[in-house]
Amino acid sequence: MDALETFRQEVREWLQANCPESQRQPAVREEQVWAGKNKTFPTDDSKLWFERCRDKGYTVPEWPVEYGGAGLNEAECKVLKDEMKAIRARTPLLDIGIWMLGPAVFEYGTEEQKREHLPKITAGDIRWCQGYSEPGAGSDLASLQTKAEDMGDHYLVNGTKIWTTNGDKSDWIFCLVRTDPNARKQEGISFLLIDMESEGVSVSPIELISGESEFCQTFFDNVKVPKKNLIGEVNTGWSVAKALLKHERKLMSEIGGDTPGPKFGPVQAALEYVGKGADGKLSDAALRDQLVQHEMNFRAIGLAHFRTFEERMTGQTTQLPLIMKYVGTEEQKRKEELLMALLGSQALGWYDDQFSEDELLTARGWAFSKALSIAGGCSEVQLDIIAKRALNMPDLPRAKS
Repeated sequence: MDALETFRQEVREWLQANCPESQRQPAVREEQVWAGKNKTFPTDDSKLWFERCRDKGYTVPEWPVEYGGAGLNEAECKVLKDEMKAIRARTPLLDIGIWMLGPAVFEYGTEEQKREHLPKITAGDIRWCQGYSEPGAGSDLASLQTKAEDMGDHYLVNGTKIWTTNGDKSDWIFCLVRTDPNARKQEGISFLLIDMESEGVSVSPIELISGESEFCQTFFDNVKVPKKNLIGEVNTGWSVAKALLKHERKLMSEIGGDTPGPKFGPVQAALEYVGKGADGKLSDAALRDQLVQHEMNFRAIGLAHFRTFEERMTGQTTQLPLIMKYVGTEEQKRKEELLMALLGSQALGWYDDQFSEDELLTARGWAFSKALSIAGGCSEVQLDIIAKRALNMPDLPRAKS
């Protein structure tokens, strides 16, 4: 037995001994464990599962041990992920500090910044939010107005950010700020970490059509930010921002992930809600074609992810990761449309108790999937990136005025 198979056996035994049965179920939004100073645990088992994973370094297993990770290499991380998926183990801790900020700090932060922030992320002590988008800027992240003035021993930040997901629940925010108004648009930006308890920071939730309020607008009014909170060099924050977005898009390209949803997929839903004809097949040929196409696309995307993993393991660099956010999120949207069609009128519930929990989750999943066209970079921007950087296509000629 080689070393990787030995590790797989150790992981299986550890999971069997330490993952409570209640945590081997599809994720439920109300039972997810989010990081934070005031984090709460919906059940005793979720607390136990989190603490065991934290102590083992499995909240962020690929990070070095000295920062709270398990120090696993990429192949070992894949084994752990596969084995957790095999028993449907829930993700023990959620936070964009894990998925987005941490990797950027590893790449651009100083050793002092790594030791200050990374262990708090792995231990779930701090919840992070993202301060990129601004009112009126659309999808152009570089078109930002929030400014940070150099005041000698600190920066003075003024401005506002919008669509700050869970800004009202977060402890810290990472922000793009303009530090040189006279430089070219993408060259006068810096990347700052700001404590949400700083004097002058305020947050206003934005109520959505669903009645929920996941998004916020965040205001900065003469907020003093220590210079030690600058990641990378001043005026080079655009590079940090792009590195961070790369990790966000990788996360979004992994279809479904640990997002709460119904227990069934399209094929299972077809069998339950449409049923088979006398010949043992779905009677609607067009529906069969849709299901087959989805299964083929789903497996092809999974194989593409595996290919990128193998390429990283062998040191190869390709343009494949550039397309994954677009194809992954587009297929996720098609899956949600398919589920809605399969459930028919039973997919139209929102709160009514005549609908099952899975039926209500189907409706919410379909509504949420529309955001995938925008979050992490809109689909049109992704197509532009693919055209320019993956396919080396020329810019479109400018229209004559």
